[in-house]
Amino acid sequence: MNIILISSATARARTLTLDWRHWAVGSFLLALVFVSFTLVFNYVTLKYAAATQHPWLQAIVLADQRQEAMKTQELVNGHLNAMAVRLGELQAQMMRLDGLGERLAKVAGLKPQELPSLQSGQVPGRGGAESSMPARDLSVAEFSELLAKLSRQVEQRSDQLGVLEALLVQDSANRKFLPTFAPIVDGWYSSNFGDRIDPFSGQQSFHEGVDFPAETGTPIVAAASGKVVAAGYHAQYGKMLEIDHGNGLVSRYAHTSQLLVTEGDLVVRGQRVATVGSTGRSTGPHLHFEVRLNGVPQNPARFLQAAN
Repeated sequence: MNIILISSATARARTLTLDWRHWAVGSFLLALVFVSFTLVFNYVTLKYAAATQHPWLQAIVLADQRQEAMKTQELVNGHLNAMAVRLGELQAQMMRLDGLGERLAKVAGLKPQELPSLQSGQVPGRGGAESSMPARDLSVAEFSELLAKLSRQVEQRSDQLGVLEALLVQDSANRKFLPTFAPIVDGWYSSNFGDRIDPFSGQQSFHEGVDFPAETGTPIVAAASGKVVAAGYHAQYGKMLEIDHGNGLVSRYAHTSQLLVTEGDLVVRGQRVATVGSTGRSTGPHLHFEVRLNGVPQNPARFLQAAN
């Protein structure tokens, strides 16, 4: 495009040629002016809308504020819903941990009054001096991260307590098959395990069990759960009973007056299996109690003392 300029003073004509570069610069300047005008208009509108109390300007500002508030509220509600779900999961896991703790306490032999926190739900006390560092509020993201971390820790503790419960239950079951329950309630020893003077010959001999003196007919109970493998009369032991507890461990009850179980019966710890007598090689009513491991006599007192 050519623009011709004529001056009346000089009577000369000047020609101005506009190419694409001039048009590009002009367009850029026009756009810059438009953007600047828009920014200035918004700034003035927002700054002086409240001061001028103009209804139209206030409506624009309120509409923008309402839209931003709705977006913020939707975002907060989304976070609250997500945290509520996590909180519900944590509550369920805590109920599981409470039940697991009660079961572990029972297996471990603890009394309820020894663990008051399991029943009352008391929160452990905490405290300390106020920090010298400035405090600040947690953000939603930080709170969500702490909640997720706590959830992972609760899951780990739950798994660990589950393994511990299995081990304690297994240990408790194993203890039930150890002859640690006294076969005579409130009984005492009249003859210990080991070397002694034989009451018949007067010579030194080895006593393979312990003797519980008691009146004839006194109940004899199983020292541990197991299977009756022998129940009958023996020339030395009289009416004798043997219970196999597994893993080569056998308990023997001798000189009884009456057998209350037969061979092949399954008995449980503390069950009445016989009554005290003086059958066989005996000087008076008592129970001769033995514990054998793979046929080798063991000191029964060590097993009975382990229960205390």
